[in-house]
Formats: sequence, structure tokens, C-alpha cells
Amino acid sequence: MGVPAFFRWLSRKYASIIVHCVEEKGKECNGVRIPVDTTKPNPNEVEFDNLYLDMNGIIHPCTHPEDKPAPKNEDEMMVAIFEYIDRLFNIVRPRRVLYMAIDGVAPRAKMNQQRSRRFRASKEGVELAEEKGRMREEIIQKGGYLPPEEIKERFDSNCITPGTEFMDNLAQCLRYYVADRLSNDPGWKNVVVFLSDASVPGEGEHKIMDFIRRQRAQPNHDPNTHHCLCGADADLIMLGLATHEPNFTIIREEFKPNKPRPCALCGQMGHEIKDCQGVAREKKGQHDEFADTVPVSEQEFIFIRLCVLREYLARELTMASLPFPFDFERSVDDWVFMCFFVGNDFLPHLPSLEIREGAIDRLVNIYKDVVHKTGGYLTQNGYVDLERVEMIMQAVGVAEDNIFRKRKEDDENFKRRNKEKRRRMKAEQQGPAYLTTGQFAPQALGRRDRPEAVHNARHQAYDMRMQHNKDAAQSLKAMMKNGGNSSAGPSNSTESRGVKRKAEDSDSEPEPEDNVRLWEEGWKQRYYKTKFDVDVTDEDFRRKVVKSYVEGLCWVLRYYYQGCASWKWYFPFHYAPFASDFKDIKGMFTDFEKETKPFKPLEQLMGVFPAASGNFLPPTWRNLMSSPDSSIIDFYPDDFAIDLNGKKYAWQGVALLPFVDERRLRAALAEVYPDLTTEEVKRNSLGSDVLFLSKAHPLFDFIHELYRAESNEDTEIPAELCHGIQGVLQLDDDPILPDKTVTSPIPMLRDISQNSSIGVKFKDPQYADGFVFKAVLLAGAKLPSKVLKPGDWEKGNREPWRPQLGFNRNRQQAHLDQSGFRALGHSMNRNQRGGGQYSNAPPPGNYHQGNYRPQHSGGHQPFQHSRQNSLLGAPPSFHQPQFPRQQQQQQQQQYRSGGHGWDRAMQSQQLAYQLNRDRGGEGSGGYQQRYDQRRDDWHDRRDNRGQQHRSYSDDRGYPPPPPSRRYQWNSK
Repeated sequence: MGVPAFFRWLSRKYASIIVHCVEEKGKECNGVRIPVDTTKPNPNEVEFDNLYLDMNGIIHPCTHPEDKPAPKNEDEMMVAIFEYIDRLFNIVRPRRVLYMAIDGVAPRAKMNQQRSRRFRASKEGVELAEEKGRMREEIIQKGGYLPPEEIKERFDSNCITPGTEFMDNLAQCLRYYVADRLSNDPGWKNVVVFLSDASVPGEGEHKIMDFIRRQRAQPNHDPNTHHCLCGADADLIMLGLATHEPNFTIIREEFKPNKPRPCALCGQMGHEIKDCQGVAREKKGQHDEFADTVPVSEQEFIFIRLCVLREYLARELTMASLPFPFDFERSVDDWVFMCFFVGNDFLPHLPSLEIREGAIDRLVNIYKDVVHKTGGYLTQNGYVDLERVEMIMQAVGVAEDNIFRKRKEDDENFKRRNKEKRRRMKAEQQGPAYLTTGQFAPQALGRRDRPEAVHNARHQAYDMRMQHNKDAAQSLKAMMKNGGNSSAGPSNSTESRGVKRKAEDSDSEPEPEDNVRLWEEGWKQRYYKTKFDVDVTDEDFRRKVVKSYVEGLCWVLRYYYQGCASWKWYFPFHYAPFASDFKDIKGMFTDFEKETKPFKPLEQLMGVFPAASGNFLPPTWRNLMSSPDSSIIDFYPDDFAIDLNGKKYAWQGVALLPFVDERRLRAALAEVYPDLTTEEVKRNSLGSDVLFLSKAHPLFDFIHELYRAESNEDTEIPAELCHGIQGVLQLDDDPILPDKTVTSPIPMLRDISQNSSIGVKFKDPQYADGFVFKAVLLAGAKLPSKVLKPGDWEKGNREPWRPQLGFNRNRQQAHLDQSGFRALGHSMNRNQRGGGQYSNAPPPGNYHQGNYRPQHSGGHQPFQHSRQNSLLGAPPSFHQPQFPRQQQQQQQQQYRSGGHGWDRAMQSQQLAYQLNRDRGGEGSGGYQQRYDQRRDDWHDRRDNRGQQHRSYSDDRGYPPPPPSRRYQWNSK
């Protein structure tokens, strides 16, 4: 579920839930790559039992990445997916289960959003191609340079949908990948691997949740299982809380906004396609040897600890003097339910609730005020008490008028601040008339780069005079053109009057027209007339919209806690009602239709694909999308409107697409079903999960015996052989068996000649109709130790945020302060061309702005060249120079007598290091400072002229920088 800004809001409000992953990298020795040994303890200092992969969050960035060159073909895409899974396995290192779930056929409620996304993607692709053609023609006419246009088939990401050949090939490749890892990687030998491909109905994350729910309800389930779920969707946080498992962690890529992207036209960085000027690319390297290299930083991962989020929520949701016993687990369920109002994949959010405006905080405050009157909680085990929900909605409805007015005020203030900022930036860009260059150019304070040396002083002076004269001539010419007035001041000439400013000179941006105007009186009348084309006095229609929304709230909560209640239900409107419209809703919902079935894969493709993606469908099915004689041609418009709905960008708007009528669709497809080939019939069928394991696993012999006996009956898994996991096994139609060669579906990868894995169909434990999964902590569950400290409640944004590496809060980490970065800069010779890893990396400006310093036990600890102990990768090793006593005295005397400035500063730093070392800095006393001491205690001494020097022997244990290579001045 994509809830815009939810994760950003959550990570800012509850900062301690984020932990940066410690990742061990493979090594290379004599050209041979040595992989990471995942059998060793997890470097994050936590052991996970189960790892769940929401595969669609892996498939999309691997097949069409945004920040690096895309794979050239489908085979490279598959290898990229394998490498991504390897990296996650290396970080998490599960000991029991790896569950890979690909999105299958989704419920009808989700298909509306999928349809909107795919129609948008197709439309944006066509618009981008048209814009590129237009811009290319304009630039070439103006004499600009553009690289020759590549004739390359565009990858249509819409193929990442159940029923396509791509997804069928992906399933085969993943089977090969699992067999290879189980046969060759020691870290996989005791892991049970579940693969739920696109032929299994259900969204990937909900198939994972269904697996967890059904295992929790079994008597042999371990209540202290540590789960780790990989995915970037915001709903994974709510789903994790809904399991009520005490040890649940989410791993996801760290979001880094404003990543630079190359221009889609010329391929250069620094501008977008609309600003492309067709300038020739600068040469990279002396012989342009770096032309094809794209500087790409490897994406980092973070953990989201839901146990810490539960600690935050326990403090925030705890209420005193309740007329009923307080139950924290029930209050967590209510919090999850209230988050649905700000957005989810199945319902539009209420107009008055925007997460950026603090909607969740507002709902929580109302909830805590109203819960005393409701007499109980809003939800229980995924079922909603509508009478109590109505009280919450009415409280929000009372404030709607003020919410809309404040939203308008905030928007106007934001525009005003942006306008002033643009004016300031424009004035700053003009700057002084002339700036010197070279040796005489102004240098920023604290800059570590040395100014460029003057090679020929006469030529430098000549260039300065000529540039100055040129600027003066241009200024005089502009003044004469303006009738004697300075270009900076206002002109009173009649020629300048009545001249319309150019669009780029305007300080204001065009605003989309908003006919609703929620901040003015009569907003409800205008809203229903504009969005629904009905009058606000039409009570029956308003109740119809509210009834559908209430059904949606009940459906979504049931989906999260019990599974899919109905495959057919969906919200049949593009817009939501107002909170104040939720009146008398208690009897609006009873129950959903029973025993509904999901669409088949090809049927779903017909429901979500635009006509432009029809090539993924059989020919006669494709014809229904484009033929004027088709009975369902109206489902596939070539163009459609996007209502910005008060937003600024098109991606935030509402795609006004017609809803698919299931009965009409099935009637049209009945005529073309006979045209399917055998392969297409196979792709259109529903499949089942597959379980894989290696010979080393205790369950291997049991499964191998089933194949020897050729048993066609369903067989229960013995819980004692599989960590308490239970389910039903069936023989696979095309099994992977031990000692039989597994053919590689990818030409660049070898066959597995010595296979030691086995695969079998798996079905989750089944329960009777009407069974309710309890949303409670299981008996025997041990809550993890508390993580939050009193200071964590008061953090806010007052301190610079410091990332935590791994799960051990007291991990000893290496840090560099500003002086350390200066030493690093001098040692790496930052002026060299081509550069290395640190050649263009400025020090973080806010690295240690507070008084905090990591506390070490014991004395001086040398800098360790280790990725695990460094936030900056692998910095070069420093070697501590040893100073004999005589050398120390000579340096001390030289320092006092003077000398060159930088030499003298370097000697003072080395001297301070040696003196501190001699005074016992390695013991518990000496210069070992604690983190709560004041910053000025870090200065060790002053000389007779009052010059301060920083000691390099504090508790971080950094050696002094290497000696400086000073300037050599030739005296003649």
C-alpha cells in the first residue's frame, strides 16, 4: 500500500525505530571472488529466524532502475534479481525460513488501483517519447549537439503482472536460483525456502501475512520467532503490527531524495529534458576513458524495528481512568485502523485528512478524548464497531471547516516564502560584477582545497584586466540601452511600460484551477457538484457513497487481520465523502458475499491493461481492446483526464478511468476463450506454493520418501522436523529432485549438475469457515528488552540525527570530526585529477555539532580498518608515527621558535599526540574524556601566544594525520 509521506512522518516522529544495516562485503583475492560466509553470526548483532521477501519491490528496481543503466535484456534482469536476493540474505541471514512472494491475481478492490497505475505508465511513456522527439528536433535546428538516438525497444514495466510470459519465465528462473543456492551455499543448507509465484492468487505481502497468521494459530508455533520482512510499501508497517508478533522487523532500502538522474535526451547529469540545450559532453579523463562510467552509489538498507514502534505507541496510546480495562494490543489495532483514513490502496483518503498536516496525530487525540464515551475499542480481531467509529468521524467533521481554512493559509504562506526565496537566490546569483580566479580567487572558510598555483603571474594579471574591461563595457552598454538607467534599478522609460514579463522572469508559478475551493463557504455543495455531478441536497446519493466507504473500511481491516473477505468487492467511486457525512452508519454494513473467487491471470490482464500493452495478451483477446466492434471497447480509452483534486502534480491526481464491469468482461471473454493455446491455458491457471530444502535439512528424507512412494495424497508436515511449521505437501508436477541435473533457464549461467535440493508443493494449514484469527500476543511470547531511554521521548528535531548501526546501541563506532576530515583530505591529495573514493566527498557539516561523543571503555583504542565500524565505508589506514624523545624535544623547540605556518600546526598536533601519550592517555585517566564533558575540555594546552591545539588522543583513539608535504619555495 502506498501511503504518501507516511514513512517520512513515522521516521521523523519515532526516530529510534530506524537502524542502519551492517553489511559484510565479499572479498577478492588474486582475481578470485570470495563470497560472504553467511553461516557466521549476523554482524547486526541480532539473529533472524524467518526472512520474507515481497518480490515486486525487488523486481521493479532490478528491471528498470532509475539511478543506473538498465539491464540490456531479460537475462541480465534475472541475474540482477538474484544478486539483490543474495545481498538481502547476506544482511539478514535467516536461520529457518526464506519466503519469496510475488504478486498474484489481486482482489477486485486492488485491481482499480493497478488499472490506474498501468494506464498512467502507458500514457507517460507515450508523452515522454513525444517530448523527446520534439526537443530533439528543436535542439538540432538550433545547432545543438545530441548523441545519435538508440534504436532500442522500451521495456514495458506493465509486463510485471500475473499472466505474462515474463512472470512465467521469472518463476522458472527463481526455481533454478533456489536449487543452486541450496546446493552450493552453506548458509542455505538448514533453511526452508517457500516460493509463491505469480500463479498463486493474492498480493505478495498479504500471502506472507496469511502464512504467518496460519502458522501462529498452530499449537507447535514458536511464539518468539524473529520475523524480518523486506519491502518498501508503507502498509508493511501496519501489517507487521497487525500480527502482534513481539519480534518483527522490516528491512527496506534507505530513501534518499533528490537523486541526480541523467537527462533522457543527452544522457548528461545536472538538468532535466525540458532544460536540455544540446551542449556537447565534456571529456571525462585525459583520453575520455571514463565516458561510459556512471557514478552510482550502492543503495544502503535500513531496519525498521516494530518492537520499538510498539514502545512509542505504548507511551502515546496509554490512557488513564478508562471505564474499561486498558488493553495495549487492542489500542494498537485501533491505531492501525485510524491510519486507513489517511490513505490506502483500496479507498481514497478523506478530503479533510492529510498526513502532512498531522492527520494521524489529530485522529489519535480525538480517539483518546472520545474513547471514554464509546465504552470500548473501535476494533477487535479485524472487525469494526461502526457506532464507535461514527463518534470519531463526527468529531473530525466538526473541525473540517477550520482544517480547510488552515490548509489554505499554510499553502499561501508556503508560496510566499518560496517567492521570497527565489528572489534572494536570483539576487545572489547576480553577485558582484567581477570575481578573480586562480590564486586570487576567494576561498570559502574551512575549505581544504589549496588554491591553484600561479604559473605565469603576468598572464594572470592580463586576463584579470581584460575580463574587468569586458564586464565594464557590457555594463555601460546595458545602461545606455535602458536610457541611462542602471539595469539594477527601475526604468522610467516609456518603452519599458506595458511590456509583459516573460514566463521565466515571473516569480509566480501557474496554479491548477480549483473549482471546489474548500476554504470558502459552500464547499460541500461545490464538492459534490464538481466531483459527483449531484446536488448536495441529494441525501440518498450521499448515503450511497458513505455506505460504500463504510464497507471499504470493514473490508480493508478484515483483509489485514483475517485475509480476503471478498474477491469481488470494490469501492465504486473516485472520491471519498466528508467525515461530517458519516451519520447513522451503524446499520450500513452486515457482511460480505461468501465464497467469491479471484480472477484468472489473463482475465486480470484484461481488467488492468491499457490497449498499448495488449501485446502481452493472446491476439483475439488483444483485439477486444482496440476493435471498434468490441463490446467492451469503452473499458480502454486512448486518453483520459487526470483530476489534480487540489494537488500540484499529475502523479498526485485522480485518473478518471471507467470502472470495469465484471459481468460484461466475462461475457466478452467467453467468446475468445477457445482461442487459447496450450501454453496460454497453462499461464491462465492458478498454481500453488512450492517448498524447497537441501539434503542437510531434517525434513529432506521425509519428502524424498514421498517421491519414491509416488504418493498422490495430501501429506501433513511433521512439525518436529521443520521448526514447528505445519502444512500440507503434494508432489510437484515438474519437480526438482536430488542428484538430477537442473537446467539453467539463463544461457549465461551453468546447469546444476550436482543438485542436492528437492521441491514439493505446499499448502497452508486450512481452517473451518468462520474461524477467527486472534489478534493477541501468544502465550509464551517474551517481549524484547526496552530500547527507548528518557531522552528518546524528547528528541524531536533539536539534535542532529545520528544513525545507529546494527541492533546493539552500545556498538563502538569509529567517527571522524572536522579535524579528522581535514587530515583525510590532506592525506588523499584532493586536488588530483580522476580522484579516488574520497576525491569529491566533502565532510558532513553536521556530523558532530552536539556535545555527544561515543563513549569507549578503557583507554586509547586504535582506528580499525573495518567497514562494520565505519559510517564512511573503508577509509585508508593511518599508521601512527613513533617519535623518539630527542625528536620530540627538537620538534618542541622548533615549534616554539617559529617556522612555516602549516608545518608548525602539524608539528603541534603531533606534539600534542606524543605528550598525551606520555602522560598516560592509554589508561583509564589521563586524557580519556567522557561524552558528557564540555567541548572546551577537549583542548589540551595553549602555548605562550594563546594558540589552541586539538589532541588526537581522545577516547575515539585517532592517530595524528601524516606529515604535511609543504610548499617548496625556490629562492633565487
